[in-house]
Amino acid sequence: MSQKIVLIGAGLIGREHAVLLRANPRAELVGIADVSEGAVAVADEFGARFFTDLRDMLDTLRPDGAIIALPNALHVEAALACVERKIPCLVEKPIADTLEAAMHLVAAVEKAGVPVLVGHQRRHSPDIAKARQLVAEGALGRLVAVNAMWMTDKPGAYFEAAWRRQPGGGPLLINLIHDIDCLRFICGDINEVMAFTSSAVRSFEVEDTASVSVRFGSGALGTLLMSDTAVSPFNWDTAAGQALYFPHQPENSYHLAGTKAALSIPGMDIWRHETEDAHWQHPLIRQHVTLDGSRAYENQLNHFVDVIEGKARPLISARDGMLTLATVLAIAKAGRENRTVSVSEMLG
Repeated sequence: MSQKIVLIGAGLIGREHAVLLRANPRAELVGIADVSEGAVAVADEFGARFFTDLRDMLDTLRPDGAIIALPNALHVEAALACVERKIPCLVEKPIADTLEAAMHLVAAVEKAGVPVLVGHQRRHSPDIAKARQLVAEGALGRLVAVNAMWMTDKPGAYFEAAWRRQPGGGPLLINLIHDIDCLRFICGDINEVMAFTSSAVRSFEVEDTASVSVRFGSGALGTLLMSDTAVSPFNWDTAAGQALYFPHQPENSYHLAGTKAALSIPGMDIWRHETEDAHWQHPLIRQHVTLDGSRAYENQLNHFVDVIEGKARPLISARDGMLTLATVLAIAKAGRENRTVSVSEMLG
């Protein structure tokens, strides 16, 4: 029996979820809530009932689950409405636009015992899942250094939505947060960050470029370079071929190096010496890691249905999503204040 799911927000990301729901036999899209006039046509297209008030929709339809795809600042309000009604929900990332709001939601979720899945869909991608496994198994030895890139060129029309130009909506919270979440998932929590941020190209209130240094709890060090105004194939969205509406341009966006081997992602090549006593004057051999070919967004939806049915706990819980948000907000603070910022300081 398929699970009855409602969609809160019918914009760009919401429509993507509607397409995925229609294609999945385990789920049925029964309602859409949105305040925009254009959302009526989306509801008609997907055969779902339309509501302008999300609470009215939840009370009327009593769905098995809800997907929240609203602007960042509205995530917590919608998620709380679901939690109050004991309805499991998938909340698009970031879990909230502020850490205070995220903490409020986490407290409510953990008190009510209602599962909330945060939509960091890359964790459901086979390359990210395999990388985590390889690091955990010690295939790279002791992890020493990590490099990540997310650079692309967004068009001017993208910023017609005012919230994307304002605090709480810049590429740190919209884009780099995915990379931070991936690195936390693969390599472990990040304890400290340093950063430079710039808005020199577009002069918006939010950054368009950032360079970041991080220290993981394991002691490994990492660097991240981000820009949404740079022509580049060096971003996971296009490199992995997992994004719903970007062309696939094979490249690597993450590089992990340990005392035994190095791994590139999403190309999934491991580089190591042929013998344990070899060193930098000896050649390396390359081993390609084969993946299962599954799709991140489809995996995420199937996982959410499993969560609804009580077969799984959220891969990215509300608390886990809050820690990713805290790490990104620490980066933003480090850029503003030109100093090292610890994630514990943000949570304290």
